[in-house]
Amino acid sequence: PAARSGSAIHEFASIEAMSTPSPRRIVRFVGVYDADSTLRGELAYWIGARLGRTHCALCDITHGLVRERTDWRSCRDTLAVPFDTYHRNDQPQAVRDAVDGIVPVVVAETDGGIVMLLGPADLDDCGGEPERLLTSLSAAIETHGLTV
Repeated sequence: PAARSGSAIHEFASIEAMSTPSPRRIVRFVGVYDADSTLRGELAYWIGARLGRTHCALCDITHGLVRERTDWRSCRDTLAVPFDTYHRNDQPQAVRDAVDGIVPVVVAETDGGIVMLLGPADLDDCGGEPERLLTSLSAAIETHGLTV
């Protein structure tokens, strides 16, 4: 009987440990633009954005009229892990599978897989401001129980 109760306690501790998994660790952030990386895709986006026919909230956060924004680079450089960006047509397959066609998007690549952090509406809410993106990322990391 004494061995049984010790065994039951050990089994309970093992079950409890399994039900409270350790936080997943972020390896990198991946942002996917709502644009294609081809010359034609880049030109179509640039012209469409100027005419108000095309919009990508992540593009607004990271780029000015032609090149990457300095304030975005400064914010990105404060992150503890890399923040890599891709276009619709060149995103990693694991990200493509995880987001199921949703763009623009920011995901966390973790040691446990891909976790979607920010979708189109979340990125729109950043109002084109890199600092607001970082604030939204922090909130999403906490919501998903991730660590950096």
